[in-house]
Amino acid sequence: MVIPALNEALNLPYVAERMPPVDQIVVVDGGSDDDTLAVARKLWPDATVISQTRRGKGNALACGFEEVRGDIVVMIDADGSTDPAEIPLFVEALTEGADLAKGSRFVRDGGSDDITAFRRLGNWGLNWLVNRIFHTSFTDLCYGYNAFWRAVLPTLDLPPTHLAAPQWGDGFEIETVINVRIARSGLSIREVGSFERERIHGRSNLNAVSDGWRVLRTINRERREHKAVKARISLRD
Repeated sequence: MVIPALNEALNLPYVAERMPPVDQIVVVDGGSDDDTLAVARKLWPDATVISQTRRGKGNALACGFEEVRGDIVVMIDADGSTDPAEIPLFVEALTEGADLAKGSRFVRDGGSDDITAFRRLGNWGLNWLVNRIFHTSFTDLCYGYNAFWRAVLPTLDLPPTHLAAPQWGDGFEIETVINVRIARSGLSIREVGSFERERIHGRSNLNAVSDGWRVLRTINRERREHKAVKARISLRD
């Protein structure tokens, strides 16, 4: 269980209240100026609590992934928008054969109290583009509630966490990076219905326009890399 957190001291108690029994919790702090660290340690005395090495959700997740010791990695938000009580559904999808259990607000049992019409339209467009390029069938590309086997981590090829300079994949584009790279590798993906709730306290760090643009650029980068890999394979054959 990896929880990136930035100024989420007021929201973490809700997350803890809904949390089912899990083997390990990794809380990754993004430089909070509230009591996020203290609250996390109080709620989960046995948790691994670390600070990320750069800025952005992607870097926070990459740092957290390095600390995971169990077989399954679950990505969940610290603001109360993703329901920890749904974790067993994601684990079930994995144990039934999926390599990635992909949360979706747009399949059966999914929904959202939070998504705006503008974000819904943008998400639809990004889904369409990725599905057309990579022959996938995503319904909710940018939703960050996902679970996968830890053995999949090398496939993701995420930016090294020890580097000081910002890296591509450090931001909200991380979900697209993960989803597309798993799909490109031919691994099994199953979507799991998930209900997104409104953030309980505070304001989201997501910017629909700038982060949407980063996702578009990510799709293009992954498309180019996919073509290059296919070309190299063709030359070897």
